[in-house]
Amino acid sequence: MTDSPSPVRVAALYKFARLDDCDAVRRELARLCCAAGIKGTLLLAGEGVNGTIAGSDHAIENVLAFIRSLPGFADLEVKYSAAETMPFRRMKVRVKREIVTMGQEHVDPLAGTGHYVSPQDWNALISEPGTIVIDTRNDYEVAIGSFAGAIDPKTASFRDFPAWFRAERERLLGTVDRPKVAMFCTGGIRCEKSTAFLKAEGIEDVYHLQGGILKYLETVPADESLWEGECFVFDQRVAVGHGLEAGTHVLCHGCRRPVSSLDRASPLYTVGVSCSACHAARSDAQRAGYAERDRQEQLAKLRGTAHIGARLADQRER
Repeated sequence: MTDSPSPVRVAALYKFARLDDCDAVRRELARLCCAAGIKGTLLLAGEGVNGTIAGSDHAIENVLAFIRSLPGFADLEVKYSAAETMPFRRMKVRVKREIVTMGQEHVDPLAGTGHYVSPQDWNALISEPGTIVIDTRNDYEVAIGSFAGAIDPKTASFRDFPAWFRAERERLLGTVDRPKVAMFCTGGIRCEKSTAFLKAEGIEDVYHLQGGILKYLETVPADESLWEGECFVFDQRVAVGHGLEAGTHVLCHGCRRPVSSLDRASPLYTVGVSCSACHAARSDAQRAGYAERDRQEQLAKLRGTAHIGARLADQRER
């Protein structure tokens, strides 16, 4: 693979596969990443690996080679993008109960998920009369972009999705004998679980967008696209559009939600502190703390050094 045109390569990855001795894998990944200056987040669980990391081409390839060397992970797929500057502040490698939390212990993507639909075939599926199209992402993600006509569950967390579906099942599916449900998410991982969940609930014709919204935006031309708005991403790029070009949203460092150019005109928006969505939920002391943190981060940038919080976090990982 040729070097990235930008100085930082961003690699988004996940795979459901049995992972033994998560603690030993965590230690080796933390060592590899911190030694090579990689930043981002990797989550490990008995069901697999999930995360996004950023660093030099060589460093990223070394980490991916280690993950692919694990039993069951040889065919790990990775979505690459590039960033002009490092999009993460620190490196975190964590062991969790699930690599994407749904809280349904009986749901196992390794036992079967929905049918994969390529980005090239997605438009035809969701345009087909009778197809129920569901956005499985959280409310703040859906708010800045989605596919035209998709159902928004208005969930604050992916853990809320099962309860939402069970409550809305009759209204959504009605009396249809064999309903066809198409679901999508950012990179595909949540749909692995949501389609497995629907199949466990007795829904057979379940489909999901292979590679998620990001793969769709990367491969489907804008003039053929049914996507409207931008796609929230979990790094300092905040949001991307067609061709994975950087979007117009910024991140509120008070609540970690995307803030549009219109919202930034609000008197309740303060860079690095709060936005109109979280201002009332934060105390004066909290906002003062956020302001000081932002000041220290800006000073660190001017000096060309990592903020002390990021340095301490990297030391803990090591």
